[in-house]
Amino acid sequence: MAERQRLSLAAPVRLSLLLFLGLLVFLLALSAGSQGFDPLASVSALTGGSPVDRDIVLELRLPRALMAFGCGALLAVAGALLQALLRNPLADPFVLGISGGAGALALLAMFLGASGLLISLAGIAGAIGSTALLYLLAWRGGLLPNRLLLAGIILGSAWGAAITLLLALAPDAPLRGMVFWLMGDLSSMSYEHAGFPLLAALLSVVLAWPLARGLDALKQGDLSAAALGVPVARLRSAVLLLAAVATAVAVVSAGSIGFIGLVTPHLLRLLGLRRHRDLLPACLLGGGSLLMLADTAARTIAVPQQLPVGAITAAIGAPLFLWLFLRSAPR
Repeated sequence: MAERQRLSLAAPVRLSLLLFLGLLVFLLALSAGSQGFDPLASVSALTGGSPVDRDIVLELRLPRALMAFGCGALLAVAGALLQALLRNPLADPFVLGISGGAGALALLAMFLGASGLLISLAGIAGAIGSTALLYLLAWRGGLLPNRLLLAGIILGSAWGAAITLLLALAPDAPLRGMVFWLMGDLSSMSYEHAGFPLLAALLSVVLAWPLARGLDALKQGDLSAAALGVPVARLRSAVLLLAAVATAVAVVSAGSIGFIGLVTPHLLRLLGLRRHRDLLPACLLGGGSLLMLADTAARTIAVPQQLPVGAITAAIGAPLFLWLFLRSAPR
C-alpha cells in the first residue's frame, strides 16, 4: 500500500517535469532560427521588442510551434490508445491504415488541384472511410485485436499502393509539394490552422480520461476486464473512433509524421507513467514537446533549406526505438 501511494504521489512530479521540459522546448522553438539561437530576442518580442523580431516570433515561429505541439500530442495520445486497444507495444497511429486513408484522399485532392479546406475535408473523409472499412473487415461479434491488426495491415498496404500511384501520375509542378507534405509539413503560418490540432489534442485527452480505468483493465485480457465490469466491445469501439479522429486531424494538419505515436508512450512508461490516467496527459506533453523539438531541428540544421519534419522524427525515432527494444529484450 505504501509503495502504491508513493507511485501515485510521484506521477504529478513527473508530469510537472514534463511540463517544465515542454516549456524549455517551446522557448527553444521560438528562439532558434536561420540566424542562430537568441532567447533574449524571443522573450523581448513577446513583451514588445523590435517590429522585426516581433514579426518573426509572433507571425512565423509561434504558430508553427503551436502546430507542432498539437500534432505531436495528437499522435502520441492516439499511439497510447491503440497500444492499449491492441495490447501490442508496436502499435502506432499508422498501423491500422487510418492515416493512409487520410493521406491518400488528401493527396488525391492535391492531384486534382484543390487547396486549403478542400484538402482537409478530403483527408478527414479518407480517415472516416478507412475506419468504416476497418469495422467491416474486423467485426465478428466484437472488435478482436488480431482481426483489427490484420485488417489494418491490409488497408495500410492498399492505401500505400494508392499513394504511390498518385505520386507516379502527378505532374511535375505539384509533385514536390505532395512529396514534402507526405513526409510532414508544419509550414502553416496561420493561428487558425495551428489552433485546430492544439484544441483537438486537449479534447482527445478530456474524452479519453473516463476510459482510463477500462484501458488499464484491458491490459489483463478481455475476460479479466469484463469481470471488473468493463464493457469491452463498447470500449474498443470508442477507443478506435477516438484514435482515428486524433490521427486524422494530425495527418490533415501536418501530413504523415511517423514514430511520435510509437516512441512517446514507451518513453513515458519508462518514467513510471503506466496508468492511463497519468499516461494520457503525459503523452499530450511528451508528444507535443518531441515534435516541437524535431521541427526546430528540421528548420535550422540545413538553413536556408527546411527539411521535412517526418525525416527528422524518423532519424530520431528509429535509433531511439531500437534502443528501447534492446533494453527491454530478455537476457
